[in-house]
Formats: sequence, C-alpha cells, structure tokens
Amino acid sequence: MPAPKPDPVQPPDAEALRLAHDMLADCRHAALAYTDPAHGTPGISRIAFGMGPDGAPMTLISSLAPHFAALNAHSACALMLGEPGDKGDPLTHPRLMIRVAARFVSAQERLACREKWLADHPKTKLYIDFADFAFVQFTPTSALLNGGFGRAHSFTAADLQIPKTL
Repeated sequence: MPAPKPDPVQPPDAEALRLAHDMLADCRHAALAYTDPAHGTPGISRIAFGMGPDGAPMTLISSLAPHFAALNAHSACALMLGEPGDKGDPLTHPRLMIRVAARFVSAQERLACREKWLADHPKTKLYIDFADFAFVQFTPTSALLNGGFGRAHSFTAADLQIPKTL
C-alpha cells in the first residue's frame, strides 16, 4: 500500500503570516460569498473592504444590495482578497480566502467605524451618511492563503488577528 501523500496545505510560517496581514491591511475591496436567502444558493459580490477601528475586517454596504439581506439572514460567509498582477499566470499571485461571520455594527459603534472608514476610503464621504448604508464587521473563523505556486497555508482565527494600529 502506498504511503499517504503529505498535505500540501501547511500551517502558516512567518512569511505567510506577514503576507496575510499585509493583504488584510492593504486591500480596499474584496469578493464576498454569501447564501442567497430567497433561493438558498450561493451568491458573490465585490465589496469595499477595510479594517475597523478594532482591527477587524469590515465593509460598508447599502440595504439596496442583495448581500445586505443575505447577511441579515445568514451570517456565515466568506471573503476573497487579492488580485492578479499585471504579468504572469493569475493563479501564481497571492490570494486569501477567509471564512467569516458577519455582524451589523450597532449605532454606538458607527462613529468610530465611520472615522476609520473615511480615513481609508475618502471618496465614500459622498454617501457614507445615507440612511441605507450600514457597516458590517467580519469575525474570521479560519482562512486559506494561497501565496503562489506551492505555497498554501491554513490559518486559524487567532492567526488572523491584526494589531489595531493599522
């Protein structure tokens, strides 16, 4: 009987941790995968992305967007960060998939989120205060980093904690 093949997905090393933390800090948009409450099927949207004042990932979304209702109905969702570079095979560029639980930010938390969001996304000043917009905070549960060919790492929620200084 042949020996089992080793798992190509490894725990994060220092380089993988740095890459994941940099991606979280630098990304200004992400893909959000969610469950459509009307059909029970997957949906995906491109969203604005940033880190909140407490260091947790967050977004600002309108109640007119289909993922708003989806996140209200099912908090379990996933984020994909990372973009292909200008050259080469798109699959060789880093990407981070994060399994998360979504939570709409309370009125008491909104001001701190608003200030942090505007610092990182100044163009949203045009609509950030519209009544249909809400902040959603994402609590990571696990993640998978594909750091390029042959560089796959599995993360726990604790591995993804980002210092609040971002």
